[in-house]
Amino acid sequence: MSDIKLVDLLTLEKIEDGLFRGQSWDLGFRALFGGQVMGQAIAAAQLTLPEGRVAHSFHAYFLLPGDAKKPVVFDVQTVRDGRSFSTRRVKAIQNGRNIFYMTASFQQPEAGLEHQFAQMPDVPMPEDLPRDTTFDDMDPEKLSTRMREAIGYHKPLDMRSVQQIDPVNPGVHEPKRYIWMKAEEALNGNVHLNQAMLSYASDYHFLSTAIQPHGVSVRDKNLIMATIDHAVWFHHPFDFDDWVLYCAESPFSGGSRGLVRGQFFNRQGKLVASSMQEGLMRKI
Repeated sequence: MSDIKLVDLLTLEKIEDGLFRGQSWDLGFRALFGGQVMGQAIAAAQLTLPEGRVAHSFHAYFLLPGDAKKPVVFDVQTVRDGRSFSTRRVKAIQNGRNIFYMTASFQQPEAGLEHQFAQMPDVPMPEDLPRDTTFDDMDPEKLSTRMREAIGYHKPLDMRSVQQIDPVNPGVHEPKRYIWMKAEEALNGNVHLNQAMLSYASDYHFLSTAIQPHGVSVRDKNLIMATIDHAVWFHHPFDFDDWVLYCAESPFSGGSRGLVRGQFFNRQGKLVASSMQEGLMRKI
């Protein structure tokens, strides 16, 4: 993993109107990390918006595995700019092929009826939990090169899991996972950057929640896991340089697919975003 920071990864190069290029991190996985593509895709769409509009939702499909050793080109189509809402379609392209497709909607902030029928679970505060394992905490002589890269995947964010699960011998657990997370970098109230970074983070440990009842290791070479589609809804402004609790649960798996839903709460218990994902879970 290079010294580039997550903010840099989400800062795209403009090639021409509607075309942008993002660099890639090789994190040691079988394919490009889905969170990177989502974060960069929403960042590309943000660069084409009328002033003042912010994302309220996106829906994305992963079509082909990405190459983590190559940059990604994002082609943004302006579908509509109305009085309150803007719609964008984003294609992620590598080697001349469309590997990912997103439709995103943006809104001029406005007041309206409000309710929250979601409660943050009673869990320890992040200050009372250890940081998730990083490469710096482990003996490099016991790890393969690929695993050393994979552990570096945790460095862009400070992540603190409420329940620790051994990735090698996971045991059987209910399909729920709670993780405190925050950016390692100062975001200075930049709404677009906060949303892009949360989009990146929304793919952490998400689909793996669906295998927890089955006692299968995420490192099992006979297990194929891949995101099929992913959606995020942004409800309230938030500061991702403060702690956010990501609550994931899987209500269903079957047909070699797992469904996971997530909720992001700030430390005051306000629901700031929601997510959904379906992914491939296939034993070979």
